[in-house]
Amino acid sequence: MHIMEGFLPPFWAAFWYLLSLPFIFLGIKKLENIIKQDQSKKLLLAMSGAFILVLSSLKLPSVTGSSSHPTGTGISAILFGFNVSSVLCTIVLIFQALLLAHGGITTLGADIFSMGIIGPAVATFSFNLLKKFKVNFLINVFIASFLADIFTYITTSLQLALAYPGSKLLDSFVLFFSIFALTQIPLAIAESLLVYVFFDFILKSKPTILKGLI
Repeated sequence: MHIMEGFLPPFWAAFWYLLSLPFIFLGIKKLENIIKQDQSKKLLLAMSGAFILVLSSLKLPSVTGSSSHPTGTGISAILFGFNVSSVLCTIVLIFQALLLAHGGITTLGADIFSMGIIGPAVATFSFNLLKKFKVNFLINVFIASFLADIFTYITTSLQLALAYPGSKLLDSFVLFFSIFALTQIPLAIAESLLVYVFFDFILKSKPTILKGLI
């Protein structure tokens, strides 16, 4: 999710920064532990970050001051959890804000919170929950990736509604999300199918990578 530079009032820009920082700190710690325990996972981490970068750079104009696009966080959330996803998203979002004029530095905290924390957190939680109920692995992957996208935009809709509530906060939230939904639901389905194909390939070619996930 990318809210453009300067679009959020200073209070909300600072608020989302402060809310995101603890998750990023925990994510860095987890990332360090993963690399210490298994150096071979560096390639998977790099691939997960590249997936986020490429997909989240495919933007479509949406609500004023924002855009719709795939988030690409499903793979990292499933493989490494949402804390690691927050770090990967932070790196991607800084790169995009500075070099691609996609998003902004003042709105970085809000973008990280929606795309790098809430979306992946919902994906990780839903994946682990459905795994306990013995849901087919690939179906589970599809659902988790879809929810990562949708909850990213639910969060963004809330962020925009809080910043610009109009006469009623709820009405503002519904308006923002209904506009996002026109483009985001088809994008979320398409991305989830791509993630499904990716994990299906891994499952058939090198299932040891998925040890502990199935």
